[in-house]
Amino acid sequence: MSIAVALQNAPAPAATAVECRGLDKDFGEGETRVQALCGVDLEIPSGELTLLVGPSGCGKTTLISIIAGLLDPTRGEVTVLGERLTEMRSGPKISFRGKNIGFVFQQFNLLPALNAAENAALPLLIAGWNRARAVAKASSLLEAMGLAGRAHSMPSELSGGQQQRVAIARAIVHEPRLLVCDEPTAALDAHSGQLVMELIRQVAVHRDRAVIVVTHDQRVYRFGNRIISMSDGRIESVAVQQPT
Repeated sequence: MSIAVALQNAPAPAATAVECRGLDKDFGEGETRVQALCGVDLEIPSGELTLLVGPSGCGKTTLISIIAGLLDPTRGEVTVLGERLTEMRSGPKISFRGKNIGFVFQQFNLLPALNAAENAALPLLIAGWNRARAVAKASSLLEAMGLAGRAHSMPSELSGGQQQRVAIARAIVHEPRLLVCDEPTAALDAHSGQLVMELIRQVAVHRDRAVIVVTHDQRVYRFGNRIISMSDGRIESVAVQQPT
C-alpha cells in the first residue's frame, strides 16, 4: 500500500501555498534589539519539497515558526494556504494550525507510554476521532511507510529511523496541506537520514501539499525541488532544481 492510498485526497489549493511579504522579526528592544528577519519576501508552491538552508542563527527556524503560526512577525504579511495569518486572532490561528499544518522535528518527541500507532494517531484523537478509527488509520499509514508489524511497538523498541517515521506519520495522518520539518535527519545516521528524506519527498509530491525542510545536511539537498539559502535574516538565493 502506498502513502497516497493511505491518505485521502484533500481539496486542491492555490498554486502558492506560502507567501511572505516584507517580513521582519525583532527580539528585544532598544540596545538589546536583535533583528532575526529583515524584509523577507518568499513564495513556496504546493506540490514541491522546499529546502531552507543557511548557517546557524541566520533566521531559518524563526521564519518557519512564523509560517507555521507559532510566532507573530514584527512587520510584514504572511499568507498560508490562502489565509492571512497576520490578521488571525489567536483562537482561529490555533484551529487553522491544527487542521492544516503538520510538524516534524529533529527530536522525535514520541510519548514513551504510547505505542507507534497511538503516537501516530494523536492529531486525530485531539481532533475528536473515535480511538479505534484513529488508530486504524494510523496503523495503515505506518504500514505504507514500511513499518508493517511495528504498530504496537513502543518507542523504546524502535530504532532512530523508525521513530522518525512514526513522527512523520503523526505529522501527516490528519492530511495537512503544509508540512514543516526542522532538521528531520540531524539525529539519524546517513542511511536512516536518506530513507527518511525519501519518505518526506514521497509525501511532498502531492499537488495539494507543500513541504518545507530546514536542514544543515548537504547530503539531502538532492531531494529538494528548490533550495532557499538564508544569511543574516535575509533570503540570499533561490535555486530551482530537478530532485534526484
